[in-house]
Amino acid sequence: MAALLLFGWLARDVLLHQTIRFDALVRGVVHSWASPAWTDFFQAMSWIGSAWVLLPFAMLFAWRLWAAGRRQAAWLYLMSAIGAEVLDAILKLAFHRPRPEPFFGYPLPPTYSFPSGHSLVSASVFGVAAALATAGMQSRARIAAVWTGAVALTLAIGISRIYLGVHYPSDVAAGFAAAVIWVAAVRAGYRIWAKRKNGRPAETPDS
Repeated sequence: MAALLLFGWLARDVLLHQTIRFDALVRGVVHSWASPAWTDFFQAMSWIGSAWVLLPFAMLFAWRLWAAGRRQAAWLYLMSAIGAEVLDAILKLAFHRPRPEPFFGYPLPPTYSFPSGHSLVSASVFGVAAALATAGMQSRARIAAVWTGAVALTLAIGISRIYLGVHYPSDVAAGFAAAVIWVAAVRAGYRIWAKRKNGRPAETPDS
């Protein structure tokens, strides 16, 4: 619910051009960190958050689930990853927000700006992967390590888009909110399907 409210609030403010001051402030703060080392780091993070990396990662992770006998989980994971890409494309076309002026001469993507696809898709791909990987884990330390890594990587990817200047901060926040909404919708859809098939809800798609 909170993610839905956040996305709705950001979408309204973007349509009314009311995020200008917030976006300019955050872009200025993030850009003030600029250094050659940070630029190299965030360019690498941005590349990791691209479709060239996320989709192969998703296919490999789904194959590992399938090989482990978790076929429903594999299908659910592919659905969440591919669906996130489709949702991002639809939202971009719906809002038609132009991109900001990029920093460091970074190439400006040809698509629209709102929401950030890197944020939406990476949060979906790494978030669902973390949830599926930790299902059944007994070690709290291992669970914490997996989730910390997934969250840190996703946040770094989102920040990289602000640092490089190819997205407004509100785009990135909206991308994360949209990812939470999308993953919740996929999970709810799976539970309804599992209940109809088995006559009871499934807690986790382990098979």
